[in-house]
Amino acid sequence: MSEKIAAAPALVERTGIEIVPESDRTAKPSDLFWPWFAANVSVFGISYGAFVLGFGISFWQATLVAIVGIVVSFLLCGLIAIAGKRGSAPTMVLSRAAFGVHGQKVPGIVSWLTSIGWETFLAIMAVLATATVITQLGGDGGSIALQVVATVIVAALIVTASVLGYHTIMKMQSVLTWVTGVVTIVYILLTIPAIDLGAVMSTPSGGIGPVVGALVMVMTGFGLGWINIAADWSRYQKRTASDGAIVFWNTFGGAIAPVLLVIFGLLLAGSDPDLAAKISADPIGALAELLPLWVLVPFLLTAVLALVSGAVLGIYSSGLTLISLGIRIPRPAAAFIDGVILTLGTVWVVFFADDFLGPFQSFLITLGVPLASWAGILIADILRRRRDYDEEALFDPNGRYGSWDWISIGTMVVASIIGWGFVINLFADAAPWNNWQGYFLGLVGGPDGPWAYANLGVFFALVLSFVVTWFARAGRIRRQEGTA
Repeated sequence: MSEKIAAAPALVERTGIEIVPESDRTAKPSDLFWPWFAANVSVFGISYGAFVLGFGISFWQATLVAIVGIVVSFLLCGLIAIAGKRGSAPTMVLSRAAFGVHGQKVPGIVSWLTSIGWETFLAIMAVLATATVITQLGGDGGSIALQVVATVIVAALIVTASVLGYHTIMKMQSVLTWVTGVVTIVYILLTIPAIDLGAVMSTPSGGIGPVVGALVMVMTGFGLGWINIAADWSRYQKRTASDGAIVFWNTFGGAIAPVLLVIFGLLLAGSDPDLAAKISADPIGALAELLPLWVLVPFLLTAVLALVSGAVLGIYSSGLTLISLGIRIPRPAAAFIDGVILTLGTVWVVFFADDFLGPFQSFLITLGVPLASWAGILIADILRRRRDYDEEALFDPNGRYGSWDWISIGTMVVASIIGWGFVINLFADAAPWNNWQGYFLGLVGGPDGPWAYANLGVFFALVLSFVVTWFARAGRIRRQEGTA
């Protein structure tokens, strides 16, 4: 009796935001390890050690912050990944069950801007890292020709992989996992002598405000930064896949490398305050200063490939989000358009902008509040559901999910207004136009108080949205599933 052999996937993935056919749903939960690990096993994670200690907390406080913040943030990604298995569609399409088919465009725009922004930032970091390391090798890192070549290579890698799609990216990430993982281990072994445990352990403890602030920064810098694309990588999972296994592999793959890298970064930054200051100004370049010349080229390649790996995931998903907003173009074309936008943004920053990164990051942090609110709403919606999604209704405004869900939209608006009141513009001098935030900080000690830089607004937006949705939409979800 002959067995039917599954056809090899096409070179260019054609599946856009439509439901993935049953015949293509062949992935298993452990496959989720590769994209999440590859996108997060970056030496850039070591830099977060300096960022966390910059809040004025001790090594042990910072270690607890790193473990809790990273694991919990990727756990939240894992919960949203469950929806990918249940609905076989991208994250922002599945979110229509909570916001309505047309109402989903509200958080969809926020998600698209955030994805484009962060992936452009990663591409910029890759180009600047190239220039920095070339300079340390004795070359002219400021050379226009060198920066043009670096920009072209970085952009070409990101755009090509994103256009080719899911299957190519999964294969690429499995390879990059080994390459970046090995060189990162070599980096750690070579820089261990720079650690001064006496200096590390003498770092004084901080109050609860700085600890919470560091925790929010870690969560937003890692898992929450990926949360709006989490289901994109689980939509090829078999329907029989375990929800628990999907959450585990998503969380384990995303968190294991950053936890170890940030803790090592804490040891390095706590050993040398001067190094910590340099890392804050030039993360990749400062880390490269600790290395002998012979390993700088592998270090450069690893740093750039890790940043490219993260940018590929984001641009692929931002293309899907663009289609979900109503732009009727094929998925490869959407990925290409977003890749062009990323390239233009990188070119502008590297070659023309005098002061762009500060305002740019300020804008992205501002988007983090409504994105946290959206995440709280969707996680509550997912955990309330007991059945797979009505696939046709996800594309029909007259279906069971409706056109606009005003409870979810209203929750997101109110939670965002409250959240922005409890965050502060970290780039006040570079982006004075964004100093309107923080209008509720007077309730917790003011802009100069101990909670000013804790970014409580992100927590408030996430938790408030979850709680409101859990109770306010319970009946509606039961009616949607026909169980009321």
